[in-house]
Amino acid sequence: MSPAHISGVELSDRLYHEAVHPLLSRHFPGLTHTAALIGAGSEVLGFDTVRSTDHDWGPRLQLFLRPDDLAEYGTRISEVFAERLPATIAGYSTNLVPTGDHGTRHMRPALGRVQHGAVIAEPGAWLTDYLGFDPRAEITTLDWLATPTQILAGATAGAVFHDGLAQLHPVRRQLAWYPDDVWRYLLACQWQRVSQEEPFVGRCGDVGDELGSAIIAARLARDLMRLCLLLNRVYPPYSKWLGSAFARLPCATRLAPILAAAVAATDWHEREHCLAAAYEAVAALHNETGLTEPVDPRTRSFHDRPYRVLHAERFTAALIATIHDPALRDLPLTGAIDQFADSTDALGSRTLTRRLAQAVFSNRAEALGGPRLM
Repeated sequence: MSPAHISGVELSDRLYHEAVHPLLSRHFPGLTHTAALIGAGSEVLGFDTVRSTDHDWGPRLQLFLRPDDLAEYGTRISEVFAERLPATIAGYSTNLVPTGDHGTRHMRPALGRVQHGAVIAEPGAWLTDYLGFDPRAEITTLDWLATPTQILAGATAGAVFHDGLAQLHPVRRQLAWYPDDVWRYLLACQWQRVSQEEPFVGRCGDVGDELGSAIIAARLARDLMRLCLLLNRVYPPYSKWLGSAFARLPCATRLAPILAAAVAATDWHEREHCLAAAYEAVAALHNETGLTEPVDPRTRSFHDRPYRVLHAERFTAALIATIHDPALRDLPLTGAIDQFADSTDALGSRTLTRRLAQAVFSNRAEALGGPRLM
């Protein structure tokens, strides 16, 4: 019989308080440590369900130690956990067995030693590997732009069960949201994405390309959803959880049915009508933030062509005008890494994301606090 489902964060909390902390107190008394569940995983973002339990889910956490303590005790702690962790927590096996070429882990009944889900690490090394930079030092503009929002969401969501090192809470506060100028720049770039494609829904329809029109409408719906998340100071997760995160926003009650109708429409006129309503609603949300002087939120014709658009570049210009940092203000309107790269594999590689960002901002990288790309 399967155990009653609980969230992964609650399960990890119970792992720490019922098993890990007692073992540390008994075998390593006084050892300063931090315990958390952050980083990758649907449970970190709070989107896990019973379906999530089939792989890379279970009683797991990160245990952070000082560098000297990690060198002295890290292996012994792992051995103690392997030998003495209980076989189950809340009915879920603590034995997480890697399978396949990618090391995907699955809960399996524990028969003797446990292959536990505790990652024992030094916080700076773990954070640098996950983020691509050490947030305990200065965070540069290039760091912000080169880090996918999915990664920033994983670093700031989840839970910290104990912060004896007194490092993780300050880091999470530092990463909680973008600096103001960076935020304005990213919003400007997101509006620019909308501007670039908003007339194409009608233009494709004009030549009988309903499929092309529908694809562009879906892209615009996604960009509007990401824009709403950014306006609400929520890091947009990658595609699998984008709709789930959007649904949590207060504006989703009104906007979700409109966007759903736009995506479901079989006629470009209806598609355009729904998107126009969505443009005006999101434009009103922008004006409510007070980030710029009010911008007319009404849609209009696309120059002399009979397509209904917002001319979203007006919001881009208004936001760019409010940015104080001249190096950031003068950047091309490509935005952060996941505003111009759309591969989950690429967004999972810290090295690749930094190289992509540096390539895009090559002549400006020095001004942004990163090395100039030669």
